[in-house]
Amino acid sequence: MRVIAELPHPDCKITIFSMNQKYIIKLEKGIFEQIYKLSELDISDGVNGIFQILDTEFMDSVSKRFELMRADFNGAFKRHEG
Repeated sequence: MRVIAELPHPDCKITIFSMNQKYIIKLEKGIFEQIYKLSELDISDGVNGIFQILDTEFMDSVSKRFELMRADFNGAFKRHEG
């Protein structure tokens, strides 16, 4: 797996990898991460096509999902700690 791009973003770290004819988009915020995989054949403009997918609407959704992940994890941790 090789890194082909890192994108600056105020809410999370975005890294794009290439492996086995797939693009892997990894978004990280703290201890949480979201990963999306796409076939390289599905993206006509290479890595620039991926940049277009990561639009404002998608990134807003990613940010909300990170908030939900944090809430879910914190709830589970508190139940475990009793």
